Order: sequence, then C-alpha cells, then structure tokens
Amino acid sequence: MTELRVVFDSNVIISGFLFGGHPARLLEHGLAGSIHAFTSLPILDEVREVLQRTKFGLSSEQALTFIEELHELCDVVTPTKRVRAISADPDDNIILECAQEAHAELIVSGDSHLLDLGRWNGIEILTPVDAVEKIESHPEH
Repeated sequence: MTELRVVFDSNVIISGFLFGGHPARLLEHGLAGSIHAFTSLPILDEVREVLQRTKFGLSSEQALTFIEELHELCDVVTPTKRVRAISADPDDNIILECAQEAHAELIVSGDSHLLDLGRWNGIEILTPVDAVEKIESHPEH
C-alpha cells in the first residue's frame, strides 16, 4: 500500500486553512497520512505572501503559524529543474516544478491554467472536489 504523492497549489492550501470544505479535507488526509503531501520553498513563500494580504485580516504571526503547520504537513522538496509549461501565468510553474521534484502523482489546484493541462508529465491535475473523490474512493493509495 503506497500513499498517493500529492502537491497542493497555494490556492488549495489557503482555502483549506481559512475556509474549510474540500480543500480542508485534503489537508486532513495529509495530516492523517492517507496521502503523502509535498511542497517547496517557493510555494511556502507564495502562501505566506497571500496570507499577509489585508483582505484576510491575519497578523504576521498568524500567517507564520499557518506556514509552520504547512511545513509539518508536507515534505519540502527543492526543485532542481525549471519548468516553463505555463506561459499565461509563469508563477504557476512553481507547482509543476515541485510536483516534478517530488515525483508526485497528483496536483490539486483551483487554478484554470493548471487545470487546463489536465495531466502534465504523467501527473494528474484535479480540482479539490475531484481529488477528494479520487482519494476517498480508492483507499489503497
């Protein structure tokens, strides 16, 4: 029984931490060990930057606490190869770089640029709803 290797896009991480729903269920699967979650320093930096935006009303300390929790939830990889698969929003390539380095089987995102790929280098790209369905209907991962 091998755990599904998963990379969460920063929008899924932030939604899971702040709003619950399917993104939160995915984070819970990571905490429970039913999936093996990965992240990278560029993703952690992006999450921290977004969490510190005034619209979320979080203090720097609260944002840092979220980042520390994420760091414990995910194994951190250091991508060694640059990816230029998404030209419309080059920042999205950090998700692909992380997934490539982690030998991930699944990327979970709410971002249309990533979702439009559907699959990249053998890595499936799903919405949070579809990812929860995949994980919960196939417990053998």
